[in-house]
This record gives sequence, C-alpha cells and structure tokens, in this order.
Amino acid sequence: MANAFGVPTWVDLSTTDLKAATEFYTDLFGWEAEVSPEPEAGGYTTFRLDGKAVAGAGPIEGGEHQPSLWTTYVEVHDAEQTAHQVAEAGGNVLLAPFDVLGHGKMAVFLDPAGAMFAVWQPGTSGGGQVFRVPGALAWNELTTRDPESAKEFYGGVFGWDADDMPFGSATYTEWQVAGRPIAGMMPMDGPQWPDDLPSHWMAYFHVADTDAAVQRVRDLGGAVCVPPTDIPPGRFAVCEDPQGGVFALIRVTPARLSA
Repeated sequence: MANAFGVPTWVDLSTTDLKAATEFYTDLFGWEAEVSPEPEAGGYTTFRLDGKAVAGAGPIEGGEHQPSLWTTYVEVHDAEQTAHQVAEAGGNVLLAPFDVLGHGKMAVFLDPAGAMFAVWQPGTSGGGQVFRVPGALAWNELTTRDPESAKEFYGGVFGWDADDMPFGSATYTEWQVAGRPIAGMMPMDGPQWPDDLPSHWMAYFHVADTDAAVQRVRDLGGAVCVPPTDIPPGRFAVCEDPQGGVFALIRVTPARLSA
C-alpha cells in the first residue's frame, strides 16, 4: 500500500511501560527500535523493519492509570481543516492540531460512536514505509456499535466509499478510495461483544504464520483474546501485549496480497 492522503498510513502505541513494550514488539515482529533524540519527544520510538518505518510507540501522557492502546492515523493534507470537518460531522476533537517538532502536525478525534483515531499532516516525516509484509501493518479496521453513522461520518470527513458484503450473519464494510480498499468496518452485534467494550479501531499486523506468532505472544507474556481463526482474507488472531495494548495478527492469503 502506497502512502496516500485520506488513507490510514500509520499506527502507534501509547503504553504504560515503553521499555517493556519495545522489548515485546521487537522480539515478536523483528523490529528495530529508533528512539527520537529530541528531549521533547519523551522517548518516542519509531519501529523499523529492515530500516523502513512501520509503527511507533510512546509513553502514555497523563499517568499510568490510562490503558495502553494502538492508535490508527489517517494521512491528511490539512489537519486544521480536518478538525473542522470532524466537528461539523458530529465527532469530537480530543487533541486539537499541533506541530510535532517539525515532523508534521497531528490531531486526535472521537467519531460519533466514540471510536478514537488520529490524523497526520506530513512535514519532514510521512507515514509507514512498508505494508503487508510479515512484521508490517496489513489492515486497519473500525469495530463500531453504529455502522450507519460511521459511513456518514468517515464518508463526509475523508471521502471514503462504503462497500458492504456478507460476513457470516453480519455485514462487513470495506472502506474504499478511488475503488481501492483501504480499511474495514465490523458492526458490534451479538453476545460476543461485551457491553462495556467501546467502539474502536484495530491495527492488524501481517505475519508469516499466525499460529506461531500467537505462541510467541504467549511466550513473551502477552495474552490471546481471539484464537487463530480462518476468515476469507486469511488467518487472524487478536492479542494483548503485557501492558494491555490490543492488536491483531493476520496471515493474509496470497490472493489478497496481490490484489
């Protein structure tokens, strides 16, 4: 996936223990960790795969009692304009656009159903440099209690088209830009979704072997929320790192990788 405006191109982890999280993910995915030299960056770490940026991590701002979490970033031309569009479309601005040490501008939002996401306006730094290879980001997925409002919101803010398709007893939505799939959406219907689980964005990382990766998660002190399961795009699992950050693994089928 090439970088493009209006498309998710980055994910980063806010964690209660940056050192431990770095050790976990570098072992799991074979990432190299590059700590930002600027004191103001607070130890923000860029993870690289064969020298190419794939994800980031930083300490949680505001205390250790907040949960660790992965955030999806959509690349935009103008973070200020996007913030206005989010507010007009019924979303909330959690962090207004601000400059990140000249690397770019970011802002953090909630969609109308409460799912958190961020945007990135590139300066000297863009988004991820490699996708859909083992150890890199493969997919971003919105899991929501209000898919209809999400279609209106994300369509209005980013111009995404929604392509619905059957997925068992549910309806899965593939977000598209110019006919190209760029993310997905799953409705939170049924007893498998706890009442206290909010709408959220999930980051999926591509792995060569889902079962082996899940075992490695366990070996490293993580937990498995959803065991390895076969779905049309591949074999996936949902895991939790030792600090509570939830993410997904998927071995994408060769046909999907070449699409």
